Amino acid sequence: MKQYPFDPTPASEIFARIFALKHQMDAHGLDALFLTHKPDIYYFSGTAQDCYLYIEKDHDPTLFVKRYLPRVQHETAIKHIEPIESITEISKLIESLFKKHPLTCGLAFDVVPIKDFYFYQHLFNSTSFVDGSPAIEACRQIKSDWELDQMKKAAIVSKLTFKFMEESLTPGISEMAFCGMFEAFSRTLGHSGKLLTRHYRSEVYPFHLLSGKSGGLPGGIDSPMCGTGVSNAYPYGAGPKLIRENEPILIDFGTIVDGYHIDETRMFVMGKMPAKAKIASLASIEILHTLLDKMAPGITIAEVFETAVDTSKKLGFEDQFLGLPDLKSNFIGHGIGLELVENPIFAKNRKTILKPGMVFAIEPKFIFEHEFAAGIESVVHITDKGSNFLSITENKIFTC
Repeated sequence: MKQYPFDPTPASEIFARIFALKHQMDAHGLDALFLTHKPDIYYFSGTAQDCYLYIEKDHDPTLFVKRYLPRVQHETAIKHIEPIESITEISKLIESLFKKHPLTCGLAFDVVPIKDFYFYQHLFNSTSFVDGSPAIEACRQIKSDWELDQMKKAAIVSKLTFKFMEESLTPGISEMAFCGMFEAFSRTLGHSGKLLTRHYRSEVYPFHLLSGKSGGLPGGIDSPMCGTGVSNAYPYGAGPKLIRENEPILIDFGTIVDGYHIDETRMFVMGKMPAKAKIASLASIEILHTLLDKMAPGITIAEVFETAVDTSKKLGFEDQFLGLPDLKSNFIGHGIGLELVENPIFAKNRKTILKPGMVFAIEPKFIFEHEFAAGIESVVHITDKGSNFLSITENKIFTC
């Protein structure tokens, strides 16, 4: 086994991303960007070691590394690497390397804590820090062919895990116990375990299993359904309920392989699916395929969202679509890639225009209060002419 078992991100990928970022920096009036959020650093450098990435518009990027330098040197295509013992050294090194601090520097305001912001402002006391998130997101929203290949690896693991669920689900096991089983299986295939998201109030776990009446329980997450969770301190997702035959079971599973996510939901039943749940499950699949046909470059997110709502009305499920009538979610999907939930969010009234290379997890779902949940979620790639599924798990009801 070689010392570092993983191949680095191709240099061509890193340089193309830096080039695109500098174009966005120019468009947003940024002299420099200081990246501290680990997924952003990884995206633009290829390493997730303990380091910070500084990029000036008119100079090559510099990677400031606390630890571990040999791995950084193996993993990154960036040539200018400065070892540091403390982040406090960075401002002096920038001044030495570039003769001055930037007048305007971007920080990812959507993820940088206010305490850290004040600390960075102290280090760069002559610099005006502004929000660099739009420039970063504009680059990350468009997936390259190489990134799509990484997501396809995750899609394979997801498909195999859903097959394992279909073959392993038995009556009498608790929701949480079954989640542990299929998560453990997916880890043997390369699932990293911890999912990443970009909001400090969100914790993301790989599974969301709701069986029977658990699916009909709303709660405090911005989702059509919630579940019981395992306690009042963790009141969402799978819980202690035992899974029974002839009841609808919704399983939402997030997969991460080599840093990239796939997010999928499928309906299961052991025995015979109740008629009402079967109709609703098939309706969610119909909405998904209707949206796939609608999604194309030049179409706005708002148009796709309205198509989803209109289709739910035509199918007779307007009241249950995306939540209870007085507790509806205003989104039907989200960007996905290095983080499970990325911008743009597929939300009501969002005027974002779809572009080739964007990737979304699209999730039309229903809640029937105190009865069950039904829905589906698959990952969709916007192509030059339309869209296609990156997900390869079959869009169907799984019967065990």
